[in-house]
Amino acid sequence: MANLNIKLAKSVIGSLPKQRKTVEALGLTKVGQTVEKPDNAQVRGMIEKVKHLVEVVEA
Repeated sequence: MANLNIKLAKSVIGSLPKQRKTVEALGLTKVGQTVEKPDNAQVRGMIEKVKHLVEVVEA
């Protein structure tokens, strides 16, 4: 199964509380931090909600 590398590119300061919780649920806490998640519909939906804050690389 494919994985996605997700990097927090911008700070969550000034973003909506829902977006902050989504970033936290992805496992991202610091700017520049990268996590690896499975490529499935749930993760893709979370990324879509915060696409302006994260960068995604398909691994």
